[in-house]
Amino acid sequence: MGWVRGWSSRGIQEDRGWLRGAPPPWWVRLLPVLLLVTVTVAGLVTPHASDLGFLLGAIPPLSVLSYGPMWTAVLGGLVVVALNLPDTHLNRPGNTDLLTIVFVALLSVFVSFVRSRRDAQLQVERTIGEAVQRAVMPPLPERVGRIGCAGFYRAAENGTLVGGDFFDVRQGPYGVRVVMGDVRGHGLSAVATVVSLLGAFREAVLDQQDLQSVAGRMDRRLTADCAGVGDGELFATAVLLEFADDTRSVRVVARGHPAPVLLHRGAAREITVTPGTPLGLGLVGAESPKEVTVPLEPGDRLLLASDGVWEARNTAGAFYPLPDRLPALADTGHDELPAAVWADLARLGYEVRDDATMLVLAPDPAARRTRVP
Repeated sequence: MGWVRGWSSRGIQEDRGWLRGAPPPWWVRLLPVLLLVTVTVAGLVTPHASDLGFLLGAIPPLSVLSYGPMWTAVLGGLVVVALNLPDTHLNRPGNTDLLTIVFVALLSVFVSFVRSRRDAQLQVERTIGEAVQRAVMPPLPERVGRIGCAGFYRAAENGTLVGGDFFDVRQGPYGVRVVMGDVRGHGLSAVATVVSLLGAFREAVLDQQDLQSVAGRMDRRLTADCAGVGDGELFATAVLLEFADDTRSVRVVARGHPAPVLLHRGAAREITVTPGTPLGLGLVGAESPKEVTVPLEPGDRLLLASDGVWEARNTAGAFYPLPDRLPALADTGHDELPAAVWADLARLGYEVRDDATMLVLAPDPAARRTRVP
């Protein structure tokens, strides 16, 4: 399975080495030094090691993989010194072309300089990508109103932090509302659509009195955006939730997105919904999606997942059975449940080929309700 970097509700999983470009393994950094010491010592111990002199020519190129121009130049200089020490017997005529190795060392310093400049630029670009991710979808707080939250995000494109999946949990004057969606496509090309939809959702949370109207606002926003798309196939699936003030029920509206899975007393079942058309299609005569109300009991949890999780396949081509696997993970705390599902996917050998997003919602009737003006 291709593991890709991303973030959870506790924040971006920061790997500073990764942001600078993946550093080489420790043994690759050690290899040029070890090769230099080994060949030099062998030449000092016995004159029969002179045939190993050609190995020193590999040290400058190997240094480029791990070191900057300064240390590449130092190692190249040590190679030249080792070749010219009479006691090493490494530069006997016919065994080693000193001029060739000097040229390779100088060329390696130049390549290392170019690589260092490229890596610096790459670090800036990936830092910007991290800032974009935080701006588009900030890490969720542990609790929104009376709802405990845990999010999980992995972009499908290796080396990116953003993709076509999105989710948000917001408290407004009409209660805590949740959205999870999946924009057509993934990667940086989908970011603009994600920004547009999340903006529409956050505004609608504040001024729309019912959940269907929130979905309608997002649909209108995306339909307007579709007018400027040449292929006319810009759309997104979404599922929206709204919790009652006492958290004893939740309302669900689905727009082409997989329904939430309800974990109740150690069992799991997918909530039955009547799905509406995806956002942005603008189909004439299409019926409005029907809102479903689901009763909740203390201890119940809801898990929302994107297609990347639902459509993960094993070697036999079978889909990941998310509702069937959740009972085995029922003892996991809600904040650790997304990571447990991700680990279960890997352990069972399921391959994720799309953006993978999960959101766990844990209503707590005893929590204090935060007032929103």
